[in-house]
Amino acid sequence: MNFWETITGSDLTREWKTFETRAEALPDDYRSAWEKIKAHLTPYSDFTGRNLMPILDGALGLLEETASDGQNIHDVLGDDIAAFCAALAGGEGARSYRDRWRKQLNRNVARKLAQLGD
Repeated sequence: MNFWETITGSDLTREWKTFETRAEALPDDYRSAWEKIKAHLTPYSDFTGRNLMPILDGALGLLEETASDGQNIHDVLGDDIAAFCAALAGGEGARSYRDRWRKQLNRNVARKLAQLGD
Protein backbone atom coordinates (compact mmCIF):
# COMPACT_ATOMS: atom_id res chain seq x y z
CA MET A 1 0.00 0.00 0.00
CA ASN A 2 1.49 3.31 -0.99
CA PHE A 3 0.98 6.75 0.50
CA TRP A 4 -1.58 7.86 -2.10
CA GLU A 5 -3.77 4.80 -1.55
CA THR A 6 -3.64 5.36 2.20
CA ILE A 7 -4.65 9.02 1.90
CA THR A 8 -7.44 8.51 -0.64
CA GLY A 9 -8.71 5.23 0.77
CA SER A 10 -8.63 3.56 -2.64
CA ASP A 11 -7.12 0.46 -1.05
CA LEU A 12 -10.16 0.23 1.24
CA THR A 13 -12.53 0.64 -1.69
CA ARG A 14 -10.79 -2.13 -3.59
CA GLU A 15 -10.84 -4.40 -0.54
CA TRP A 16 -14.52 -3.61 0.12
CA LYS A 17 -15.44 -4.52 -3.48
CA THR A 18 -13.60 -7.82 -3.02
CA PHE A 19 -15.63 -8.51 0.13
CA GLU A 20 -18.89 -7.79 -1.68
CA THR A 21 -17.91 -10.03 -4.61
CA ARG A 22 -17.14 -12.84 -2.19
CA ALA A 23 -20.42 -12.26 -0.34
CA GLU A 24 -22.44 -12.50 -3.57
CA ALA A 25 -21.38 -16.15 -3.85
CA LEU A 26 -22.94 -16.97 -0.46
CA PRO A 27 -26.42 -18.50 -0.06
CA ASP A 28 -29.27 -16.08 0.66
CA ASP A 29 -29.42 -16.62 4.43
CA TYR A 30 -25.66 -16.14 4.68
CA ARG A 31 -25.84 -12.94 2.62
CA SER A 32 -28.49 -11.49 4.93
CA ALA A 33 -26.30 -12.43 7.91
CA TRP A 34 -23.37 -10.68 6.19
CA GLU A 35 -25.44 -7.50 5.85
CA LYS A 36 -26.35 -7.67 9.55
CA ILE A 37 -22.72 -8.26 10.52
CA LYS A 38 -21.64 -5.18 8.56
CA ALA A 39 -24.36 -3.09 10.19
CA HIS A 40 -23.53 -4.25 13.71
CA LEU A 41 -19.75 -3.84 13.32
CA THR A 42 -19.91 -0.30 11.92
CA PRO A 43 -20.19 1.41 15.34
CA TYR A 44 -16.86 -0.16 16.35
CA SER A 45 -15.06 1.42 13.41
CA ASP A 46 -12.48 4.14 13.65
CA PHE A 47 -12.72 7.20 11.41
CA THR A 48 -11.48 5.41 8.30
CA GLY A 49 -12.76 1.91 8.93
CA ARG A 50 -9.32 0.37 8.54
CA ASN A 51 -9.53 -1.34 11.90
CA LEU A 52 -12.56 -3.35 10.75
CA MET A 53 -11.10 -4.74 7.54
CA PRO A 54 -9.32 -7.72 9.16
CA ILE A 55 -12.39 -8.41 11.32
CA LEU A 56 -14.71 -8.30 8.31
CA ASP A 57 -12.33 -10.51 6.34
CA GLY A 58 -12.34 -13.08 9.13
CA ALA A 59 -16.14 -12.96 9.50
CA LEU A 60 -16.64 -13.38 5.77
CA GLY A 61 -14.15 -16.24 5.74
CA LEU A 62 -16.12 -17.92 8.52
CA LEU A 63 -19.34 -17.51 6.53
CA GLU A 64 -17.73 -18.88 3.37
CA GLU A 65 -16.27 -21.90 5.15
CA THR A 66 -19.43 -22.82 7.01
CA ALA A 67 -21.58 -22.30 3.91
CA SER A 68 -19.35 -24.68 1.97
CA ASP A 69 -19.70 -27.22 4.81
CA GLY A 70 -23.50 -26.89 4.53
CA GLN A 71 -24.02 -25.69 8.10
CA ASN A 72 -27.07 -23.71 9.13
CA ILE A 73 -26.39 -19.99 9.68
CA HIS A 74 -28.09 -20.09 13.11
CA ASP A 75 -25.76 -22.90 14.20
CA VAL A 76 -22.79 -20.77 13.19
CA LEU A 77 -23.73 -17.31 14.51
CA GLY A 78 -26.47 -18.11 16.99
CA ASP A 79 -29.60 -16.04 17.35
CA ASP A 80 -27.92 -12.81 18.50
CA ILE A 81 -25.80 -11.41 15.67
CA ALA A 82 -25.24 -8.17 17.60
CA ALA A 83 -23.58 -10.09 20.45
CA PHE A 84 -21.51 -12.05 17.92
CA CYS A 85 -20.30 -8.77 16.41
CA ALA A 86 -19.56 -7.29 19.83
CA ALA A 87 -17.42 -10.32 20.58
CA LEU A 88 -15.61 -9.93 17.26
CA ALA A 89 -14.95 -6.26 17.95
CA GLY A 90 -13.34 -6.95 21.30
CA GLY A 91 -16.03 -8.20 23.59
CA GLU A 92 -19.00 -6.67 25.28
CA GLY A 93 -18.18 -3.16 26.35
CA ALA A 94 -15.75 -2.59 23.50
CA ARG A 95 -15.33 1.09 22.77
CA SER A 96 -17.35 2.37 19.82
CA TYR A 97 -16.73 5.59 17.93
CA ARG A 98 -19.31 7.29 20.16
CA ASP A 99 -17.37 6.31 23.26
CA ARG A 100 -14.14 7.68 21.78
CA TRP A 101 -15.82 10.94 20.75
CA ARG A 102 -17.45 11.29 24.18
CA LYS A 103 -14.08 10.81 25.91
CA GLN A 104 -12.43 13.33 23.60
CA LEU A 105 -15.22 15.88 24.17
CA ASN A 106 -15.01 15.43 27.95
CA ARG A 107 -11.23 15.84 27.84
CA ASN A 108 -11.52 19.04 25.77
CA VAL A 109 -14.22 20.51 28.04
CA ALA A 110 -12.16 19.69 31.14
CA ARG A 111 -9.12 21.37 29.60
CA LYS A 112 -11.11 24.50 28.73
CA LEU A 113 -12.64 24.65 32.21
CA ALA A 114 -9.18 24.31 33.74
CA GLN A 115 -7.98 27.22 31.58
CA LEU A 116 -10.91 29.37 32.74
CA GLY A 117 -10.11 28.57 36.38
CA ASP A 118 -6.49 29.73 36.03
